[in-house]
Amino acid sequence: MCGIVGYNGKKKAVDILLDSLSKLEYRGYDSAGIAIRDKEIEVYKAKGKLANLKEKLEKKDLKGTIGIGHTRWATHGEPSENNAHPHTSNDGSITLVHNGIIENYQELIQKLEKHDYKFYSETDTEVLANIIDYYYKKYKMGPIDAINRTMVRVRGSYAIAVMFEEHPDEIWVARKDSPMIIGQNEDGTYLASDVPAILKYTNQVYYIDNLEAACLKKDQVTFYDLNGDTIEKELTTIKWNAEAAEKEGYEHFMLKEIFEQPDVIKKTINYYIQNNKIDLSKSGITKDVLKSFKEIYIIACGSAYHVGINAQYIFEELARIPVRVEIASEFRYRHPILDKKGLAIIISQSGETADSLAALREAKKQGVKTLAIINVVGSSIAREADYVLYTIAGPEIAVATTKAFSAQLIVSYILAIEMAHIRRKINAKLNLELIKEIQTLPDKVQYILDNLTHSIQKISSEFSYVHDAFYIGRNLDYAISLEGSLKLKEVSYIHSEAYAAGELKHGTISLIEDKTLVIGVITQEEVYEKTISNLVEVKSRGAFIITVSSDNLDVDKVSDYSIKIPETNKYFYPSLTVIPLQLLGYYITIARGLDVDKPRNLAKSVTVE
Repeated sequence: MCGIVGYNGKKKAVDILLDSLSKLEYRGYDSAGIAIRDKEIEVYKAKGKLANLKEKLEKKDLKGTIGIGHTRWATHGEPSENNAHPHTSNDGSITLVHNGIIENYQELIQKLEKHDYKFYSETDTEVLANIIDYYYKKYKMGPIDAINRTMVRVRGSYAIAVMFEEHPDEIWVARKDSPMIIGQNEDGTYLASDVPAILKYTNQVYYIDNLEAACLKKDQVTFYDLNGDTIEKELTTIKWNAEAAEKEGYEHFMLKEIFEQPDVIKKTINYYIQNNKIDLSKSGITKDVLKSFKEIYIIACGSAYHVGINAQYIFEELARIPVRVEIASEFRYRHPILDKKGLAIIISQSGETADSLAALREAKKQGVKTLAIINVVGSSIAREADYVLYTIAGPEIAVATTKAFSAQLIVSYILAIEMAHIRRKINAKLNLELIKEIQTLPDKVQYILDNLTHSIQKISSEFSYVHDAFYIGRNLDYAISLEGSLKLKEVSYIHSEAYAAGELKHGTISLIEDKTLVIGVITQEEVYEKTISNLVEVKSRGAFIITVSSDNLDVDKVSDYSIKIPETNKYFYPSLTVIPLQLLGYYITIARGLDVDKPRNLAKSVTVE
């Protein structure tokens, strides 16, 4: 969601802040602003794109070497310059940027109004600036005490960066349930919502935990707990390089990340498989622990949830263990009944997804062991889970996930195979066959990208006009259709739905009319004939049918356009079928003239409920 950055050092802050904010544009935003301190704190804001803010600052000679910045995603109050961050306290002595939502802001407004505080915006963030100011002045406290008092008083989620007029050489930060990292090098100290924002400047970062605060000076960072006592933190080295977060000649991040998938899949496989043997020891989980679980709960949002749906089929068939797949945003609120002998698997690219983090905590509260499948080392979910399986996807910038999804699929396959093996649900021969086959996937994905991209681009241009699209399949083909449909709708704004093909007669087929676009996914031989029958039904009602199928299946009679992919084991087809589906979503969007990396109303990392 919102992005925050900060710098305190030897160089001009404005250049670093604007550059860092540009690296966070993928998170989604509707306005931007910065606060720079030279002799005084000066605040500049603009509605719309970051370019509007840069235009405002072109003729300004801002020499200050300390400042904070923000890209806002509107939650409280419409997108406007007035509601944009940074926000200040009534007398301007405190300046603040904030990522998150303050749930009890109305209650805090009422309290502050009794003490003659006035409010110029519609935001919950302005309340934060004033409640910190209230405690700072009333109790004549230092910054850490005022911030800690505020953390206790506030309900909700936040990552904040604060500048105090009376402390000109310091930036103060605090967080609860919203992401923040702090970087350091010889030129100064940095803060940001996400690694790509500061990776150009430093790969040495601290991870600040929940209900902790920190003071950033030019040459040091001091951390505090909720009691105001200092605590020690270790610097962590980020292994990504800055170039990994750049387009490197591709027109869009989404396309770059689609084409990175063979390498990402290979790296993730090699991280867990050596000499044809699976090794999960890096996760901290042992074979005896894996063997002990009686059922699995997979909890995730969006594309990660679709990984869970795919994994459910594979875990249950291979490992013969019951699996429930849960939407993270619904998990807590239905008061789930969990078995303490179960395993909760939380899947998230960022490791900061608010609903998934809350679900993890609910599982732990009920005494259930948790395992995270995560892409970002040191993220909140990674730190709080009992066990962690990392995806080796590198930074993913495009809002529509592609390579992280593929890496998550690979990890789910590996975990399912290992559980099946140690539970003796598959023999040594099949175990070895599956391990060897999974290692062929990078080359097969590369084949699809090399040989099918041009033809998919060509057919996509013919469907830029459609208003509706339907994806159908059975078994794993249905599971991956969910992801294909999401890819299309989130970037092209075309209404798109995925259905289990057998459900067509239960209402959906009434929506099929002449030239309706239907994408049929067909790789699972045991349901091949039934899916073909469903495609014949929609074709007879005028649908235009694109099929994505394995090379060994005959689909030509029902297809208006056929995309053939290499053969693999039935469990691994989702890794191959998803590639054409991603390319369809990408190229249809490009044909519609839309910005595929910045789809409207969406953000990369959903850090608030």
